[in-house]
Amino acid sequence: MVTIKSFYVSKNGEGKPSVYFDLIGDIEMLVGKSGRYYADVKRCSIPTRADEATAKLMIGRQISGSIVKKECAAFEFTIPATGEVITRTYKYDYEP
Repeated sequence: MVTIKSFYVSKNGEGKPSVYFDLIGDIEMLVGKSGRYYADVKRCSIPTRADEATAKLMIGRQISGSIVKKECAAFEFTIPATGEVITRTYKYDYEP
């Protein structure tokens, strides 16, 4: 199961607004380089045909599926907490 955490509006290539859901998956425990455990939650965004008012009503709803890690072309990513820029070769996607 995944949960709709929030939504946002972004303009598409034609300049029209599009609504996206931010999804979060289950909590998972990972081991860091130091050997200590930390909790992580996989996240991704998906487009929706819902308008903003409807998207707001959907926050907190759970839907079947999962968020999976998929290989992709390398891209730069800034870690929000530290500001460190890293290169990633994967992304997270929703799968029903």
